[in-house]
Amino acid sequence: MKAQFKYTLLDGLHARGGVFAVMFIMNLVFIVLGSLGLLPLAAQITAVSLSGVAISVMGIVNIVNDVAIIRRMFAAPGAYLFALTPAPRGKTLAANVLAMMIMDTVTTVVAVVGVVWTALILGSGRMGDTVWNIVRSNLDAAGLMQNLFSGLFSIAFATAGYLTTVLFIVAVISARKSVFYQKPAGGILTAVAAVGAIYVSSLLPLLLAPFGTVMRRGMFFTVILNGAGQVFYILLCFAEIAALFVLASKLMERKMNI
Repeated sequence: MKAQFKYTLLDGLHARGGVFAVMFIMNLVFIVLGSLGLLPLAAQITAVSLSGVAISVMGIVNIVNDVAIIRRMFAAPGAYLFALTPAPRGKTLAANVLAMMIMDTVTTVVAVVGVVWTALILGSGRMGDTVWNIVRSNLDAAGLMQNLFSGLFSIAFATAGYLTTVLFIVAVISARKSVFYQKPAGGILTAVAAVGAIYVSSLLPLLLAPFGTVMRRGMFFTVILNGAGQVFYILLCFAEIAALFVLASKLMERKMNI
């Protein structure tokens, strides 16, 4: 597992490193010069624009590299090394997904912090005043706890969404290359199974109906949750992630068409 994590991380850093380095240095220069008041208004506006573009570029690079990592698990020659690794498929899958998540999270956080910071400098002209106003507005205990809860919930929700998407893709590809391999209309069967899984997943929040209000939109349902219900929703999301991880691992243990 350590070797898989190491190789995936190094491969990902090689693919993303150049773009990340340019984005990091650019944002750092803009933030330092802006905080010192050395950038005119036009340069500050340009800094915010370039930082915003950097988020999109970094996001595209992350997606392309994630696709390459997933493809390497199922396509020759990388899939041979992945399949021959003397470790359970669950461990090798976890190593690859963890490496992807770390790289995507770090690059995204740096990109978002860069554009927010440059925007604050543009809006205030003096970074210290802006930071102090933000801190002062959150000094009361109630506001601090509310913001802390909102921040943790947002992080947990984003993490759950990321892991669900990655593991669902891996599970679908694994099913196509194992269960539905050489079956008549295997591609169509895989697509039907994927759509069915998405629909079943959309119904899972109904388990939390006692904690909120259920609304119907055609074939789909939504549940509007209160504070306690949101906590249970996050737990439900991670339970779904665990189920997807086990399913993907079991499918990858089967004989696969590489």
